[in-house]
Amino acid sequence: MDNIEINGKRHAIDVDDATPVLWVLRDVVGLTGTKFGCGMGLCGACTVMVDGVAQRSCITPVEAVAGRHVTTIEALGDGAIGRALQRAWLDLEVVQCGYCQSGQLMQAASLLATTPAPSDADIDNAMSGNICRCGTYPRIRAGIHAAARALAASRAALEATTGATA
Repeated sequence: MDNIEINGKRHAIDVDDATPVLWVLRDVVGLTGTKFGCGMGLCGACTVMVDGVAQRSCITPVEAVAGRHVTTIEALGDGAIGRALQRAWLDLEVVQCGYCQSGQLMQAASLLATTPAPSDADIDNAMSGNICRCGTYPRIRAGIHAAARALAASRAALEATTGATA
């Protein structure tokens, strides 16, 4: 593997193609916001987005992301969805210990990108693979709903002022 695109920047790396993306992010590139949890793709702490879709980086070999766009928690705030989620998380004090939250936020961002007005069932289904040992699930769900409402209000305001649809 020669190059990998992470958060819009190309990184030259020299690792075995089977190396998990998680370790490339943390140990080679120095982006430590993505966390190691179980190492088997079951807990969601290592969730990143690959071409906008949530994916477990601990079980994804780096060769599988060649030519694709990897987004980590460090770049979440670069987009409207990420900013809305971050604001909701802060306003609702979603975080308790925080260890799982980078994965929770990345999974939530992937959900909102495809489902702008998710129901409780949509949220529960999308987030079911992300474990929070502190049990902040009700606050996570409330945060996703709050972010969805903020994004909808922003779209409505844009349409009202410009006559354009977002």
